[in-house]
Amino acid sequence: MSEAGDFIDATLQRESSWQRAEAEQDRFGPGLSVYGASVGAVRGTVRDALRRYRELDRDGLTALSSELWAVPVFERRLAAVVLLQSALRHLDNSDLTRIEGFLRGAHLPDLADPLAVDVVGPLIAGLGGQARTRSEAVLDRWLRDPDPWLRRAALLAPLRELRKGAGDWARFRRRAALANGTADSRPDGGAAEIVRAAVERVEREAGGEA
Repeated sequence: MSEAGDFIDATLQRESSWQRAEAEQDRFGPGLSVYGASVGAVRGTVRDALRRYRELDRDGLTALSSELWAVPVFERRLAAVVLLQSALRHLDNSDLTRIEGFLRGAHLPDLADPLAVDVVGPLIAGLGGQARTRSEAVLDRWLRDPDPWLRRAALLAPLRELRKGAGDWARFRRRAALANGTADSRPDGGAAEIVRAAVERVEREAGGEA
C-alpha cells in the first residue's frame, strides 16, 4: 500500500466506533466490512491526506482512489469517492472507465449515488466538444447495461445541473424511459426498484419539469 493509502486507512481505523460499526454492518450486509468511522471523519481524513501529500498529481490521485476502493471496507471506498470529488479539476472523460468499475462494485446508494451526483455529473458538466460528446455516449451505454447501478448512475449524473435549471430535461426523460425499459425486461424486481428510485430522486429534488 502507498504511504498516502496507509495514512488514510490508519486514520479511519483510529476514528472508528464499534457501536457505529455494528449498526452499519447490519445495514450494509456481509459483503462489505465497516470500520465505524463517521462520514465527517472520512471527509476530514481525505482533506488531511491531501494537505500531507501535496505532491500527488492526477495519476497519483486516481491511483490512490483505486487503491482505497480495492479493499471492500465502506469507509475506504467512501474515501475513494471523496478523493475523486476533491480531484475533479484533474479528471476528464477517460476517467469514466475507472469510475464505471467502482459503480459496478458499489451495490449501495451510499457509494453509488455520490459517485454519480458529485463526481460523474460535475465531471461531464465541465467538459466541452468531443470530450463531452464521448462522455454522454458513455452514459447512454450505461443505460443499456444489465447492471442496475450503472443505469442508476446515468440517471443521477445530471442531478446537479437539473437542480440549477441548467440541465436537459428532455434528455433525462428519454434516458429514464430507456433505463426503466431495460429494468422491466429483467425478472429481478430489485433491479427495477434501484432504477426507479433514481428517477424519483431526480424528479423530487430538481422539480420534475416537463
